[in-house]
Amino acid sequence: MKRCLIFDFDGTIADTLDEGLKIYNDLAEQNGYTRIDPGQVDELRGLDTDGLLKHLGVPKRRLPFHLATAMRRLRSQIENLSLIEGMHDVLPLLKQRSEHMGILSSNIQENIEAFLEVHGMRDQFTFISSIGRLTGKARHLRAIARTFSLKPGEIIYVGDEIRDLRAARKAGVDVIAVTWGLNSHASLSRERPTFLVEKPCELLKVI
Repeated sequence: MKRCLIFDFDGTIADTLDEGLKIYNDLAEQNGYTRIDPGQVDELRGLDTDGLLKHLGVPKRRLPFHLATAMRRLRSQIENLSLIEGMHDVLPLLKQRSEHMGILSSNIQENIEAFLEVHGMRDQFTFISSIGRLTGKARHLRAIARTFSLKPGEIIYVGDEIRDLRAARKAGVDVIAVTWGLNSHASLSRERPTFLVEKPCELLKVI
């Protein structure tokens, strides 16, 4: 039994992909970056963060500014977004199977809190850790371990992106890759996650 179960937010719990795409395309038009057409999404799901930024022509140095802008814009729509189908039933059962269940996300805490409150899910989580940027999850995973006096082997992280898997590996934490979010099944599989699942109900077979 894992003592601590930690979830990514965007694409793992919250279905933010379509709204995120709209926000990105607005920013792309304003800044001269490559737009993403809906038909391109499947192709781009195979890229890691660096590959995606290169493809879109987004400079890394501008990323913190754009991410902050995107999170503010997302706030206006966050309460209208859906839970990933199946998560409403699965999360309470997973909470019963761990001492601590939390969220570690690049999204801002205000957005996460508002979304969970709307869906009646806030009380399922012991903690919410927001890093407000795309890097640094490994360091925050280690900080969570220290906070709850946990060994890395007592934690499992659930995420939908290549960067989630790499961060968990760097922190010495097991990881469940979920295929319903940003990155594709094939690209996640190449990172050799501890587990790979295709539906939320399959999380109950792992935890």
